[in-house]
Amino acid sequence: MNDMTSKMNGTEEFAAFVAFDWADQKHAGATCSAGGAVKAFELEQSAQRIDAWAAAMRQRFAGRRIAVALEQSKGALIYALMKYDFFVLFPVNPKQLKCFRGAMVPSRAKDDPGDASLLLELLLKHRDRLHAWKSDDATTRLIGCLAEDSCGLVMQRTRLNNALKSRLKQYFPLALEVLGELDTELACRFLLRWASLEQLQQEDPDEVAALYRTLYCRHPKLIAERLKKIAQVTPLVSDSAIIESGRMLVQGLAELMLALIEPLKQYDRKLADMMKHHPDAEIFQTFPVAGDALAPRLLMAFGSDRQRLATSDEMQCISGIAPVKIQSGKTQY
Repeated sequence: MNDMTSKMNGTEEFAAFVAFDWADQKHAGATCSAGGAVKAFELEQSAQRIDAWAAAMRQRFAGRRIAVALEQSKGALIYALMKYDFFVLFPVNPKQLKCFRGAMVPSRAKDDPGDASLLLELLLKHRDRLHAWKSDDATTRLIGCLAEDSCGLVMQRTRLNNALKSRLKQYFPLALEVLGELDTELACRFLLRWASLEQLQQEDPDEVAALYRTLYCRHPKLIAERLKKIAQVTPLVSDSAIIESGRMLVQGLAELMLALIEPLKQYDRKLADMMKHHPDAEIFQTFPVAGDALAPRLLMAFGSDRQRLATSDEMQCISGIAPVKIQSGKTQY
């Protein structure tokens, strides 16, 4: 590579270039120094191996900057590489690599070393189409991680809620009438004690009423109405196989649901406290219908780097909602 080509490609900014096709245990890599030959290598996903490799790269290139491309914007490998200040990370969208692979490899053959080489070629020849990753401040990153993790737990709760409703409708629909929402401590404790109509009708009504009162349902009229329903209801099914299998599944699901209740409350409290002290929180909290749940996720999406998204069009492109015009000959849509 001559000096003119080097300047055109911007390789004078970096002492070396690295690309990874990441994996769970061992990453396929490709590397070259500025103007040097490409070499393939493997890197084990362990703190010791990554640290040793990074130290060798720092020593070899005297601490100068090294560009690293990887098909990952979050995960074990990019998190591990973040701590080395001489690495400049270039996350590559998987769709971008897939399209590049399709253009370079018409047969669509795919393997990890091949993808690492393609990522390196993308980094070397088309870096103007990639964006160097710039970390948000620590508070914004933590809010983003908490919001994402909380969302994951909420999705688990929704799946459990749907599974509970579906099974109760098959053999014990009364539970849906006398419990209301199933993602509450009352509903979970109730189903753990009485997961079938037979169990419930054999219980002393005073014990059932006591559970309602203990778990913040202290409306005497409402409790009386529910006890009356329990006493008078007709069983939906009598097949012992359906009832016993349903009882075991419902109790297992209720146990899992109960285990999520307190962690989700802790996430809500932590996020609310952090949003109070974040300088940009008010911007996102004032968005229409943002609410306590959506505002942290909006803050995470925009980040703290105000240079990253200069226009609303760029945000639409990143989020995948930008309108795309396709034209071929006289056809366009």
